Amino acid sequence: MTLKTLSFLLTTCALTAMAAPVLAKDEYNVSTGATLDGVPLALHGADPVALSTLNAVAPGEATHTVVHDGVAYYFASEISAQTFQADPAAYMPRYGGFCAFAVALGKKLDGDPRYADIVDGKLYLFVNAAVFAKYKENPAGTIAKAEETWPTIKHTAADAL
Repeated sequence: MTLKTLSFLLTTCALTAMAAPVLAKDEYNVSTGATLDGVPLALHGADPVALSTLNAVAPGEATHTVVHDGVAYYFASEISAQTFQADPAAYMPRYGGFCAFAVALGKKLDGDPRYADIVDGKLYLFVNAAVFAKYKENPAGTIAKAEETWPTIKHTAADAL
């Protein structure tokens, strides 16, 4: 590799890094790797509009992608993608998509769209069936504790908790 080629590659990498969105580490629960848009994927690729309005897991498609706050969301249809674009906050899961029960305990664990609840129009995800069942014993208490805890861990890397 020539010095000129190396210089070009380093410059390209630096410019790409500068153009990338700046997110706090682990602020959103996303898959590893990147989408075709160069950003990580949220909600395991499930459509957030279907999930937050119908509590139904509808697989999204890369052809219907919306990037919001440096995170890609896939949608089952163009209509669903447009609905999200009009008001993303109305359809995004609470706590960056991390498990609400874990957030209440001061942790960041994966939020699985198969274990979701909608309370007062807000979407909450949970890591698995057992944790979802435990949450169902006291939803209001879990949510209240998660609301209290989230601001203190939001900008902290999951592996630091």
